[in-house]
Amino acid sequence: MTQTPILVPMLNANEPEARLVGVHVPDGQPVQKGDLLFTIETTKAASDIESPASGFLRRIASQGDTLPVGGLLAAITGTADETLEIPGVDNPALPPATDTPADATSQPPAPAGLRITKPARALAESLGLNLSALPQDRLITEAVIRQLAGSPAPTPESAPQPNASAGLLIYGAGGHAKAVMEMARAIGAFRIAGIVDDNPALTGTSVLGIPVLGTRQVLPELAAKGILMAANGVGGIINIEVRIKIFEFLANFGFAFPILQHPRATIENSAEIYAGVQVFANAYVGSSTILHEKCMINTGAIVSHDCEIGAYTHIAPGAMLAGHVHVGEQALVGMGVTTAIGVKIGSRARIGNGAILLADVPDKGIVQAGKVWMG
Repeated sequence: MTQTPILVPMLNANEPEARLVGVHVPDGQPVQKGDLLFTIETTKAASDIESPASGFLRRIASQGDTLPVGGLLAAITGTADETLEIPGVDNPALPPATDTPADATSQPPAPAGLRITKPARALAESLGLNLSALPQDRLITEAVIRQLAGSPAPTPESAPQPNASAGLLIYGAGGHAKAVMEMARAIGAFRIAGIVDDNPALTGTSVLGIPVLGTRQVLPELAAKGILMAANGVGGIINIEVRIKIFEFLANFGFAFPILQHPRATIENSAEIYAGVQVFANAYVGSSTILHEKCMINTGAIVSHDCEIGAYTHIAPGAMLAGHVHVGEQALVGMGVTTAIGVKIGSRARIGNGAILLADVPDKGIVQAGKVWMG
């Protein structure tokens, strides 16, 4: 019977571990693909983990556990009592999973509508913050609490260093994939395991000295060997659906998507960044900005304070977003685009290179290159 492992993704290149702060499905229960299973958190980011397949949840870790990146969090099995047999995956010695932390009954319920992680709540209570006054438009993490309270976040110098032996697969061998490879090498936190590309003629060759292992048909073999972190090297500049489908395809095999942040990018400590995000060299991400899962901030782009960038959205090289700009999911903001403060760009919108946005753009809206958009 096929068993699908669920591994701890890398949320922050400077932290080789994450804490399990939310368990949303009891052990042994049936789940459907896409069901919300867990919430994990580092000092700078939080992420929800969905089920990669349908079956039964076999949980290994317990709420409150701190787990290594790439460690086994749970698995999806065909039956509720199936013995776990996942080749190539280290199963850390953890206590038996429990549905709730031991002190869960000692705390009163959080205010209605508030989504807050357990470590963030503990920090808020230790600082005397009023839970009812916390914002309800986002997941409240420790980083958010520190920002609200004016407390400094842990510095990179004091943070634990990433696991240099973590294996990372690159999907794609084109121009964007090369940029991803260079970034992964510059980060220094990954052992690049190889490249998978859908062009069979590339199998056996190399790109930037990295071997092309084969087409997508080799993914089950690689997963069985324990290579279960992947970076999407397809930019999707012409058709973003291609990029989305590759993410979904890799997720079906249990691959996790680490955050990739180039060492020459600047990301303020109060920014919230989710799994699979790519931030390239010389980009800037401002205070209290939210980068949702699998979005991309390309080379030299500026995303100012209090912006929010939707899942899968691509902010192209040299784009300049003013403060409080919100961009929906699966949008493209082209090279050299500039915006006024507070502009909203809808989901699946396409903004051509060099456009100037002075007004909101609706969902699926198209702004031609070089146009001054007045609404």
